[in-house]
Formats: sequence, C-alpha cells, structure tokens
Amino acid sequence: MTKEEVFNKVKEIIVDQLDVDADKVKENTNFKNDLDLDSLDIFEVVDKIEDTYDIEIDTDEGMETVGELVDYVLKQQSK
Repeated sequence: MTKEEVFNKVKEIIVDQLDVDADKVKENTNFKNDLDLDSLDIFEVVDKIEDTYDIEIDTDEGMETVGELVDYVLKQQSK
C-alpha cells in the first residue's frame, strides 16, 4: 500500500468514527489541537485502524498528527 492509500483510509476512518469534517483532516492535522479529540476518540480511531490493517498500534508512541499515525501504519505493514 502507498502512503496516499493509507492516509485516505485513515482519514475515512476518522471522518466516519468521529463525524469530523473531511476538509479538516490533513497529514499535519493534530488530533488534540486541530480536531479537539480526547483519549476515548483517539482510542476509537486506533481500534478501527488496528482491525482494518490487522496490526497492533502502540499508543505510547506519542503520535500527535494524522501523518505520524499513517507513517506508523506503513511501518507496521512492512514488517
């Protein structure tokens, strides 16, 4: 999968799970500052991404932006 494909899927999950405006979700979008997500919101997104890609996401990695999450998914996919 390409980075663009993963980004588009992650964006879709964020929009669907949290009813966020799709135009607000970009690679440099910060989960807390830009989308005002709390830890439960982020957990819902992470849980859905784990199911979608059959990976485990270490939430202690300190991912703060959509791009960091996309990079993490790509790294897990390549293992």
